[in-house]
Amino acid sequence: MPRAATRDPTGMREYGRFQLTTLVGLRMLVGWHFLYEGLAKITNPFWTSAGYLEESQGWFSVHFLSIATSPGTLTVVDYLNQWGLLLIGLALLLGALARPAAVAGVVLLLLYYSAVPPFPGLEYSIPTEGSYLIVNKTLVELAALLVIVAFPTSNQVGLDRLIFRKRHLQSAG
Repeated sequence: MPRAATRDPTGMREYGRFQLTTLVGLRMLVGWHFLYEGLAKITNPFWTSAGYLEESQGWFSVHFLSIATSPGTLTVVDYLNQWGLLLIGLALLLGALARPAAVAGVVLLLLYYSAVPPFPGLEYSIPTEGSYLIVNKTLVELAALLVIVAFPTSNQVGLDRLIFRKRHLQSAG
């Protein structure tokens, strides 16, 4: 029977092998998705978020539409989106500041979700992978990031292990 998460003498959370493996796996999968999306957008010279923003029918559609129609603002938003995806993905994969990266990912996905929510009565011209009702892949990935925030693993498997153990040992000594 798997054991529940406990805290070790240094105050860091300890997980059972299955828990740690699945949580690290989740972090890596989400990290890979973010990294890939960032790289795909950065390496495509024709990519822009304009089409996505123009489809906005959500709560803040006026704001998203104004971004899409302002070339200067759109350029900044595209740049932040591309590099945000890449850096969040890299941080999650490496386990370097993974918790702040997961929080940044939640914020980014909340923006995506609020721009084009899958609510009844809203129809978009951009084809989707399926017919969703409130819950779509963006919301599912957002929930996965919340799990990563709630159950951090980068302090055991990742660069955060080196950063935070050293910091903890310095403050204890």
